[in-house]
Amino acid sequence: APGPRSYTALRDEAVKLFNSLQQLESERDPVPLMQGVLQTCLDLPPLVDEIYCQLVKQTTEPPAPGGQGDLHYWQLLTCMSCTFLPSPPVLRFLRFHLDRTEKRFPASEMAKYACFIREALGKTKGRECVPSLEEILVLMQRQEMICTVHCPGAPACSVAISSHTTAEEVAQELVSRLGLSQSPNLFALYEQSRRREQPVGSATLLADVLTRFE
Repeated sequence: APGPRSYTALRDEAVKLFNSLQQLESERDPVPLMQGVLQTCLDLPPLVDEIYCQLVKQTTEPPAPGGQGDLHYWQLLTCMSCTFLPSPPVLRFLRFHLDRTEKRFPASEMAKYACFIREALGKTKGRECVPSLEEILVLMQRQEMICTVHCPGAPACSVAISSHTTAEEVAQELVSRLGLSQSPNLFALYEQSRRREQPVGSATLLADVLTRFE
């Protein structure tokens, strides 16, 4: 369909994504390539299952388990798990793959990614935007992002957030930090740019807001 990005038939796009995954294995800076794959999946939802299946295949019996190329696939799988949910049949197969990896390679980096992915899949509900470059970098390390919130009448506050943290959760944490728990007022987060200022919906994922800033 017409849009900001030009796509061809789904079959052709699936082949392009497969070629991107092959390139990912030896890429020195995999972050932009990962974001491109995620963006294509967001724009073309039927390809989400395709990429999950390709990543499971690439991380099954790899030539060098735990090598750089193998970990790049696990890192993209981590980003996928924080952005999209696969269909139920693929989800069952993916969980089997995660369990199998943890049993075969206990205490390895692959097992740590598998554990992180399983927990993420239990929280992911879908994203408006793909992860920002900063979010991809922290997901590759299985860490949280640090978000700075500017509060009227108080210094800026730094809050650790995950890909699943909502604006309401951050607002509640700040209210508690600032000692305003007993205040009768209502509190919300606002996003401000050069062109607009608007409240952030309570259920909005803060990671999506940060991607829009990027």
